[in-house]
Amino acid sequence: MTTTPSPAPARPHVVAHVAVTPEGVTTGFEPDVGLFYELAGTWQEDVTLAGSGTLLAQEATLASAPPGPGPAADGPLLAVVDGGGRISRWEELRAAGHWSDVLALHSACTPPRPASRQVRELVTGSERVDLRAVLETLAGREGAGVVRVDSGGSLIGALLAADLLDEVSLLVHPCLAADRDGQRWYGNARGTGRALELVTNETLRDGIAWLRHRVRR
Repeated sequence: MTTTPSPAPARPHVVAHVAVTPEGVTTGFEPDVGLFYELAGTWQEDVTLAGSGTLLAQEATLASAPPGPGPAADGPLLAVVDGGGRISRWEELRAAGHWSDVLALHSACTPPRPASRQVRELVTGSERVDLRAVLETLAGREGAGVVRVDSGGSLIGALLAADLLDEVSLLVHPCLAADRDGQRWYGNARGTGRALELVTNETLRDGIAWLRHRVRR
């Protein structure tokens, strides 16, 4: 009997994993970074999707740090949404030892890049990076089944508004943020009307609650 293989998914499963306070703020407190990344391994992502703002904050550290161990053969691909062409430390990111390779995500309006730059890039969208096209390409060209978003609220909010987010993982720390008007995990994507279905709820060390939600459609 001949069976027809199932079609490949149009895009990967996309999960946002974020450390927050009960107000949903991601700034103004000290998160348990070790626990955060320990739990991030839950999804065994094929791609880590980050925004340029998150990585720009690390460029000074990358510039002054000793050379990294090099690409991690079994690590995920790091894909960076860099529509403004602001990231410059691509080699340092590749060598950091966390990722197998790096991929710059640009739009048609991204400023010209140096001809000597040694980084793969994917150009989608006219004025802004087309996140849906990015995810579809990651599934088709890179074989990505799971993408974990490791970024600030702007990118998560954009994915949520575009109906491209499948799961929200919140690591809720038992404290109130010093910056009560700080960055929310969903950025400025208010009024999307997205309903979240609670999947698991665990209390971990030091009273930190781990809430996993499925985004309803």
